[in-house]
Amino acid sequence: MRVNFVLSEVATGLRRNLTMTVAMILTTAISLGLMGTGLLIASMINEMKGIYYDKVQVSIFLADEVTDEQRAAIEAELESSPEVRSFLYESKDEAYERFQQQFSQQPELVENTPADALPESFRVELVNPERYAVIAAEFPNGENGVDKVADEGDFLDRLFGLLNGARNATIAVAVVQALAALLLISNTIQLAAFNRRNETNIMRLVGASRWYTQLPFILEAALAGLVGGLLAVGGLVLTKVLFVDETLAGPIKAGIITGIDWGQIAWTGGIITAAGVALAGVAAYVTLRLYVRL
Repeated sequence: MRVNFVLSEVATGLRRNLTMTVAMILTTAISLGLMGTGLLIASMINEMKGIYYDKVQVSIFLADEVTDEQRAAIEAELESSPEVRSFLYESKDEAYERFQQQFSQQPELVENTPADALPESFRVELVNPERYAVIAAEFPNGENGVDKVADEGDFLDRLFGLLNGARNATIAVAVVQALAALLLISNTIQLAAFNRRNETNIMRLVGASRWYTQLPFILEAALAGLVGGLLAVGGLVLTKVLFVDETLAGPIKAGIITGIDWGQIAWTGGIITAAGVALAGVAAYVTLRLYVRL
């Protein structure tokens, strides 16, 4: 009987404040969706770091007018260098073939790139990738057939810096939205308690505990948080299906970026849904304790 009464009070409260409940659900869904997006971006960044940093190489691009003697001298120096773990020579034809495979999902880019546009190079794996400066000093740019020495690690640092910035910005916006949702929850609970003050006063007079009179309001907020969390999970599913699996299909297939599997969606969705329920319930409880006398 008590359970039925509490549930009926929850349903009554949601109906009485329908517009504010909808606003609370939508605000919560947006904040949780952004938080989930930030978590997925962080997961992608970690996976990409594991893939790319394990394969960091130094590329020694050769000049167009490099001679066979200069090329042989560079190879001999690489073989004798204690800083070099391994190296691979890549001709212009091989570089263009790799380019075609890497950007096979972008035919216009491949068609507009001449076959001789990519230089021949030595792709060098260092014993310690942080000692790139040593190799750069051994092969000065513009000398002895060397056009340029490029460190992939430097590019990756800039790339992941941009990705980390996007993640941090998303989480920052999510935090602001979460604060707005918490304030809205607090105001909604205060209004609901005020509208039902006669019922709750009668319940207290007949011996109901304070916790019992507060429970319907807490459940209302928790239910709104649950619905908001489920909407956020739906948004993540749509993002994966419509954006990640469709728009980013080419780069993912080429191995440029990592994809998002359903396990990550389920794990992230569970976290943000639980967080939505917990935060909404705690916000309602704190509001009732601080601002409302039941």
